[in-house]
Amino acid sequence: MLDDNLRASRKTADQRPDLQLSFEFFPPKTDAMEERFWDSITRLAPLSPRFVSVTYGAGGSTRERTLRMVRRITADTGVAAAAHLTCVGATRAEVDAVVQGYAAAGVTKIVALRGDPPEGVGQPFTPHPEGYQNAADLVAGIRRLGDFDISVAAYPEKHPQSADWDADIDNLKRKIDAGATRAITQMFFSNTDFLRYLERARKAGITAPIVPGIQPIHSFKQISGFAERCGASIPGWLAERFEGLEDDPETHALVAAAVAAEQVTELLDEGVTEFHFYTLNRSNLVLALARLLGRRP
Repeated sequence: MLDDNLRASRKTADQRPDLQLSFEFFPPKTDAMEERFWDSITRLAPLSPRFVSVTYGAGGSTRERTLRMVRRITADTGVAAAAHLTCVGATRAEVDAVVQGYAAAGVTKIVALRGDPPEGVGQPFTPHPEGYQNAADLVAGIRRLGDFDISVAAYPEKHPQSADWDADIDNLKRKIDAGATRAITQMFFSNTDFLRYLERARKAGITAPIVPGIQPIHSFKQISGFAERCGASIPGWLAERFEGLEDDPETHALVAAAVAAEQVTELLDEGVTEFHFYTLNRSNLVLALARLLGRRP
């Protein structure tokens, strides 16, 4: 039965020439991490992604490394690179200078995020007195500075600081109306959450692409920690699949591949043709998922 499902999904994927993939990385901190970073980039670049994005540390702490990485990705691979940008703890002038630096380096794609408070995602956000007030304000500022391709965040389970669903969807609409090109979702593990979110957005008149952010589970313990900090839920059935596998990496990897395969093939069957993969600077699972979707070097 599984083989039949995989063959059907492969056939569906092959009939969709509009399939778009993008990959997210973070700036490596050590020489060993940087070696893995470039190895993963080299392996994924032949898949012809729409872009590869590189994250931006809290308060701009990785600004120089982010810029160095996106410049080299474009130069060495020919793949478009998107630089992340937040406005936490920075003035408008400081943020604008970063945007202008990106433009001068030939970077035309930006992932614009408000960013989380230094105290954590659950704490109230206080904008800098001379800074951008929120993500929509940031998008508008970027748009004033140039013709950038701008991605913003979306939250299938509602942002932890949104009062209700109406407020959450209104926030997304303000970001799109300010000039964002697309929204990329936070990781989620229930496709029903994503599909309901998509329905809410369309009913609100949002027509821009909303791309599912897919997180392969390289380490269930690590991803569970990420999920807790960012307000994403771990379904009980998912936790059960990984129960007892802490010291069994081979079985863990097989279960992770099966879980991710189920998620992307279900979304493909629902008509989704764009996927954004959070790689954690690893390529193996992402390569397998791309092949499952019909994308090969």
